[in-house]
Amino acid sequence: MDVYGSFADDFYVNMNLNTEMRLPDGRETILAFLERVQKQYPVLRNFYTRDNGDFVLEEDKDKGHQRWVTLEPRRICSGYINPESVDAAVEQHLLVLQLVPYMLSVSPLDCEALDYMMGFDFNYRGNHDEVVAEALGTGTALDGMTDIPGSKILNFEPNITVALDEDCRTQARLLVETRTNAYQVRRSEFPEDQISIYFTVRQYGSLDTGDTYEDRLLTLKQHAEDLMQQYVVEAVLRPLAQAIATK
Repeated sequence: MDVYGSFADDFYVNMNLNTEMRLPDGRETILAFLERVQKQYPVLRNFYTRDNGDFVLEEDKDKGHQRWVTLEPRRICSGYINPESVDAAVEQHLLVLQLVPYMLSVSPLDCEALDYMMGFDFNYRGNHDEVVAEALGTGTALDGMTDIPGSKILNFEPNITVALDEDCRTQARLLVETRTNAYQVRRSEFPEDQISIYFTVRQYGSLDTGDTYEDRLLTLKQHAEDLMQQYVVEAVLRPLAQAIATK
């Protein structure tokens, strides 16, 4: 498993391409595209259609790791849960992006947004919001709220988005998602569930002339890895892992 996997119980690297126009939904087109992806990754052998019409091609879920690809009306997604390396996941995403202009008629002009996302799930039985606040801190202005006598934290999900360029087309977002509710806190009964950390670098708008989806994804990946090392690992992942380990 990749080094990032040492921080959390599950780690994943996803790519999302949101399009301005609807994707083709003809039977032959969809099957031809997914069969081409499957040719490269034969482990992707489970194909089905969700109730909402999304098409899914995925690996078996019982191996501790899983590749998957989905086609939605205006979004193409590729993911790899617990990859042996980030590069192995990116290789899959690059294949999907290489194919979409030719097999799904998605030109560089048709890009609404392209995402490179790194996700981390931490299993924890307890008040998610409380342990996140303890690990990451609430900030000086909010510290007093946590010291109110008899109070219990019910919701603490830090969420910040920053622009990485002057025209705000390239953005980075850090989101913490907890799954504790007021009923659980009231009864002090907490099932084991996952605290999720999502770090996404997104490019908005059509690609520049001569640019390709593959090149753009590699640029987003570089942004993400630089920011992960400078900020996210030491300020978010490690403190949260340590806080959970002490409980």
